[in-house]
Amino acid sequence: MTHEEKNNLLIPGSILLAGFVIAGGIYFSNKSNNPTPQNNQPSANTTDIKVSPVSDKDNVRGNPDAAVAIVEFSDTECPFCKMFHTTMQSVIDTYGKDGRVAWVYRHFPLDSLHQKARKEAESTECVKEQLGSAGFWKMLDSIYANTPSNDGLDAAKLPEFAKTAGADVTEFNTCLASGKYASKVEADFQDGVKAGAQGTPYSVLVLKKALSSSAETEMQNYVLKNNLAQNVIISSSKKEVVMSGALPVDMVKAILDMVLK
Repeated sequence: MTHEEKNNLLIPGSILLAGFVIAGGIYFSNKSNNPTPQNNQPSANTTDIKVSPVSDKDNVRGNPDAAVAIVEFSDTECPFCKMFHTTMQSVIDTYGKDGRVAWVYRHFPLDSLHQKARKEAESTECVKEQLGSAGFWKMLDSIYANTPSNDGLDAAKLPEFAKTAGADVTEFNTCLASGKYASKVEADFQDGVKAGAQGTPYSVLVLKKALSSSAETEMQNYVLKNNLAQNVIISSSKKEVVMSGALPVDMVKAILDMVLK
């Protein structure tokens, strides 16, 4: 890692007071204002991973009926989420075009760390109201591409991003000021809590078919070889796989290759 890359990953002291960094993700303690369980990571003995089924209320990029849906819980001001957003774009470029994998984005703003993230999340839903799914993803991509992370994005930029996406700015501003999508963002957050998220990025691979015994063994060996026991967890049903933290794109693709066999 270069000196510049190290600098890009520095987390301000204010964040370290409330949260800590593990394997490319930001986690927070039970002192957070958000109601979350103290134990984030599902253990090897986890019997169930509870994540709401993908529905038409979700923001989906790719085939909604894909063999694998990657349900990502994310915070637009989290620096590791910014990194992982690029990873997921690459994943969809590789696995989404033929309909094998879908990307489902759910909001998980860490209020105690990033005070701007919740309103940014609402802004994506306001653009979606006007332009549908395509507008949502354009707005989300713009936020991640332009934010320095850690509450560094000027809120005045949001209407500009909305206009670039094709939205009517007056309607957008009215929507955002109304807070009409605050409940949607909170519902996503609570779903993340139920799924075990206590930090971001946090992803659950939801499989239409359970992992085969051979694929499970291959993944367990891969996890051990790469010291990912705290980052990759297979549910007891073999139909969900948790990926916790901003795993590198090569690791995410390796996991998907095993799942899709």
